[in-house]
Amino acid sequence: MQGDFREENNMGDFEFQKFVRAILRQKFIIIAFVVLGAIAAASYAFVVTPIYEAKAVVISPTQNDIANFNYGRTREAELAPYSIKDVYDIYIRRLQAESLRRDFFYKVYLPSLPEEKRKNSRDALYAEFSQVLRVVPPLKETSDRYLVVVQTSDSEQAKKWAEAYIVQAGDLAKKEMIRNLSIESEVRARNLEQQITSARETSRLAREDSIVRLTEALRIAESIGLEKPPAITVNQSVIAGGESGQLTYMRGSLALKAEIENIQSRKSDDPFADRLRELQAKYNFVKGLKTDAAAVSVYRQDGDVELPDTPVKPNKALILLFGIVSGLILGLAFVLVRGFYSAKSGD
Repeated sequence: MQGDFREENNMGDFEFQKFVRAILRQKFIIIAFVVLGAIAAASYAFVVTPIYEAKAVVISPTQNDIANFNYGRTREAELAPYSIKDVYDIYIRRLQAESLRRDFFYKVYLPSLPEEKRKNSRDALYAEFSQVLRVVPPLKETSDRYLVVVQTSDSEQAKKWAEAYIVQAGDLAKKEMIRNLSIESEVRARNLEQQITSARETSRLAREDSIVRLTEALRIAESIGLEKPPAITVNQSVIAGGESGQLTYMRGSLALKAEIENIQSRKSDDPFADRLRELQAKYNFVKGLKTDAAAVSVYRQDGDVELPDTPVKPNKALILLFGIVSGLILGLAFVLVRGFYSAKSGD
């Protein structure tokens, strides 16, 4: 049995050596295939349109960037301040929004295409655009670093598009923030206006109540012939109001008439309205709140967008290697097939 196994081994070695010799005899054919594969790969690599990649990196704004958003916003004023996260979340929603992508697609990408290509299916063109411009979220949950990646055949165009996209998202987010602030301020102003109206109404009713009380006291004073306060020591607060105003008549009819006339001729109850001036000051402040778009920022650009000078596609070295390997495989296959048919013909 060992002899048979040794014989099979020798046969296998012989066949392998025969295979190697056959390849070596036709090595020039294999080399020719390798050269052809390399030439084809090199031709493709140099003919195909190079693709350049530009990257824009955005991170969250600083406290100074959003300070003007929070001007006049305090919990005491019933307007909670915005945090950095609140502002940056609005920017990221805009950056990733389908509406912005569609707008950029129609206003920037489509006009850049040749007229013939623009006639293609909009869905197909949008699918291509989705590969041209991508928003890459942070790899770590704790990071706030987002990438806008643009790949086009024009390096300058890739740079401009990356910059334009993050700026456009920033403008939209800034407008949304300012609109939110304006609406919140208007709501707060309406609330204060209602409180001012209530304070004035309360003051008007208090004036009418005072006239009624003083008129009743006047009738009592006149009925007993009391023109002036009696020359006795009486607590003045009792005379002014007393127990539910029962002794107000003791001020005398002359004083009561003068006070009634004065109250009736009063042009405005504002000076006598409780907290009215405070409410008016808050109202005027809230109504005057304006946010200057140039004084705020909803994101920061982390470094400049570099002009790409080396294409990311095609990878010429990888294509050339693929061509050489493909040529080698095809050459070996050709030699083996040729050898097989030669052997078969010899039989």
